[in-house]
This record gives sequence, structure tokens and C-alpha cells, in this order.
Amino acid sequence: MAKDYNIYSRKQRWKLLLFVIALAIVGVSLAYAKTLVDKISSEEKTKVQIWADAVQRRSALVHYTSDLFEKLQEGERSKVELYLEATKYLARPDVTEVSFALNVLNENTTVPVILTNGDGVITSFRNIDVDPNGKRDEILQAELESMSNQYPPIEIVYYGSSRVYLYYKDSRLFSELKTTFDDLQQSFISDLILNAASSPIILLDSISGKVIEAGNVDSSIIENEKQLDARLKEMSEQHNPLSIEINGRPAIVYYEDSFLLTQLKYYPLAQLGIIGLFMVIAYLLFSTARKAEQNQVWVGMSKETAHQLGTPLSSMIGWVELLRAEPKTEYIAIELEKDVARLQVVTERFSKIGSQPKLELNNLSELLIRTIDYFEKRSSGNVKFASKIPENIMCVLNEPLFEWVIENLIKNAMDAMEGKGQIFIEAVQQETRVLIDVSDTGKGLSQSKFKTIFQPGYTSKQRGWGLGLSLSKRIVNEYHKGKIYVLKSESGTGTTFRISLKR
Repeated sequence: MAKDYNIYSRKQRWKLLLFVIALAIVGVSLAYAKTLVDKISSEEKTKVQIWADAVQRRSALVHYTSDLFEKLQEGERSKVELYLEATKYLARPDVTEVSFALNVLNENTTVPVILTNGDGVITSFRNIDVDPNGKRDEILQAELESMSNQYPPIEIVYYGSSRVYLYYKDSRLFSELKTTFDDLQQSFISDLILNAASSPIILLDSISGKVIEAGNVDSSIIENEKQLDARLKEMSEQHNPLSIEINGRPAIVYYEDSFLLTQLKYYPLAQLGIIGLFMVIAYLLFSTARKAEQNQVWVGMSKETAHQLGTPLSSMIGWVELLRAEPKTEYIAIELEKDVARLQVVTERFSKIGSQPKLELNNLSELLIRTIDYFEKRSSGNVKFASKIPENIMCVLNEPLFEWVIENLIKNAMDAMEGKGQIFIEAVQQETRVLIDVSDTGKGLSQSKFKTIFQPGYTSKQRGWGLGLSLSKRIVNEYHKGKIYVLKSESGTGTTFRISLKR
């Protein structure tokens, strides 16, 4: 198997490439969404500006109409005063020419007037519709009351101390026009607010600081001074307020993005979040399925290996007995028996893969020392072993499987040193944990491979399946509920693996 160009190196490159592509897709999506948001925001700002201009222009029109009605009202007042002068003129005893005065009285065909004496008794009236068959006096009294509420009566003194009173009110045409104008003046801003757009808008009087009208804003905010100030501050931070005039008074238009635009701003992020969550869940499901499939492969391979080792192992035990029977080969039988016992242990290890091993209280110190002695006798003189192991470290573990882990770490260290260097094994007891460090003076690892080396199939050697460290991690993490990881590593200096177990 190639040293560096293995499946996991390619896998990392593919992951990086897919991540870059995903970032590019996300970037393009967000950029497009931002372009749409900016475009809609610009259109909403233009709508609000158009609305503000319309408010200002309609305000000017209303102001002009108001001036016109004031002039019409003054004209009707002048008519009443002229009517009064004509009445006074006719009341004078020295008047002989009355045709002009009578023409003035007759030309008043629009302004309703009622003339009463000093006691308030109606003496004459003009331009008031009275049904001949109806209640004439009641109608005139109602009109008299209406006139007195609208304008104060004009007093006429004649013959020294005699007095009459002239009551009047706006003409029917003027009243209808004025009512229409008042309704228009009262509703035009509200209509504009409602038809402005979906943007929240607050129209504020600059002098009094009172809200003239508001649209798409909760009424409770308008009624609460603190909430209103906070909302106006938020609006001004989002968009600069617009200054206009309403009936000659300065006003300010505050507005902000519509709810639809706000949704559009955050919708891509929410969408990407949901897609990301879905991808994470899918990845976890596929990863779990892949790991389960790998576990089945490992279990099947382990069971098959144990089965295949059983037949030659039985044969080797027979040959050992034959060698033991001959005095000349007895010493060979003794050493061969040790290797046969080792093979039996290996067979037992493979048979336990896939089943829950039995954990018992064992002397970890003796296990470590025994394993070191085994490798020290079977390695070249160029590999030196050193250890710092306290006596009688007791741990709950499965002895055959855990011994396998230590063997894998020592073999891995010997391979990293290429048959020359020092291996140092240290065990440390803590209050709740036991730490076991296996250090070598080999070529070391790059930090990017600290986790990759535990992946099944990863190897930097020309031989081997790359399962040793992967199985070691499975034994420590899953069976013993501990941890195994690279504690430190420096290029050209060596590597330290650490195993952490509960006491």
C-alpha cells in the first residue's frame, strides 16, 4: 500500500473539495439573495418617498382649499351684513326710496336668515324650507337654535331703544362643501398611510412631537411613549427619516423595511440552516450505517481468522509434544511452546471481536512488564526498552484484548523507528484514572494525521492492512470505555501515544 497516497488522503482531499464547492454555492445563494433584498429595499424606499411627496402635495391642496373656504365664508358673512344694512335702511322713518334695499334683500337666495324681536319672537325668515303642512314653528325654532350655535346673532337698534336680532348660518351649498372638505382633510393622510405600502410608517409632527398618523405599526407602541421612542430610534437607524410639510407645519416620516423584506433577508440563512441540519443528520445516519457495515466486516474477518488459525495451531501443539519427547530437541520445544501459546492468545483475541468481552480486575503492572519482556527478547539489540511502571496497578479490563493494544503500540513504535531507537513505557496512577504512555524515537507524525492513523486501512508501511491502531481504538474506547490518542509527536524526534483508563 502506498505510504501517503492511500484512501484516507484522497478522502480528505474530496472532503475539502466538497466543502469548497458547498461554500461557493452558499456564497452565490447569499449574494443573489442580497441583490434581491437591496433591490426590494430600494423600491420600498422609492415608494415611501413617493408617498411622502404625495402627502406634501395633498397637504398643499388641502391648505389651498381651506383658504378658499375661508374666503367663501367671508363672502357669506358679507352677504349677511349687507342684508342687515338693507334691513336697517328700510326701518328708518326718513327713507323714501326703498327699491335698492328691497333688491338687496331679494338677492339673498342662499344664506338662511331669521329675524327676531327683542323678546326672541321670530318675525321673519328667509331661505329656510318650511313644509306648509308640517310644524312650521318647531322647524323655525330648531333652525334658530342651530344658527345661534354656529354664529352669534347681529343686533339691530332702531327707533332709539327698539332692538331686533338677525340670526344666520352657512348656506346649504357652503355647508355641504365644508363637510366634504372636513372629511377629506381628516381622512386623506390615513388613506395615504393605508395605501402607502407594506412598510411600517410613522408620521410625526416636528413641533409638538405627536404622532399624526401611523401605518403597519401596533397601536400599543404608539400609545406608549418609551416604546414609541425606541421604535423611532430603530427606524432612524435603519433609514434616514424624510422631512415634509403638513398644512404648513413641518413633519417627519419614519419608516422601516416591510415584514416581507425582513423575511427575505433571513430566509436564505434559515433555509441554509435547515439544509445544513438535514445534511448533518443524513451524514450521521450514513456514517452510522457505514460503521455498522465495517463492524460486520471486522467481526466476520476476525471470526474467520480465528477459525483458520485453529487447524494449524492444533497441528503445531502435536509437533511440540513430539519434539519434547526427544532430548536433543527438548529446548526447541520449550521455546516453540511459548510461540504456540502466543498464537493461542492471538486466536482468542480474534474470537472475541464482535462479542462483549468479560472485564475483570487485573494487575496492569504485571501485564505491561510481561509484554515488554516478550518483545525485548524477540527484537534486535538496536531497539532499547525502558519503563517506569509502579507496582500493583489494578484495573478492570479484559487481559487478552488489552495486551493486544499494548502489543500494537509497541509494534507501531518499532516500525516507526525502522528497527533502531528507544521505546519508553510509563504508567501513572491518578485519583480516578490510569494513564499509560508509549513513546518512541521514530520519525514522528504530522498533526493532521493524529486522528487519521486510527482509521481502518490507514498505513504508512508497504505491508500490513492498517487495522492495528483501528482495532486498538475499538478495544479501548468501546470495550473498556477509555481513550487512546496521540499525546504529542515531533518530526524526527518521536511520538507518544496515551491510553486513559478508569480505575
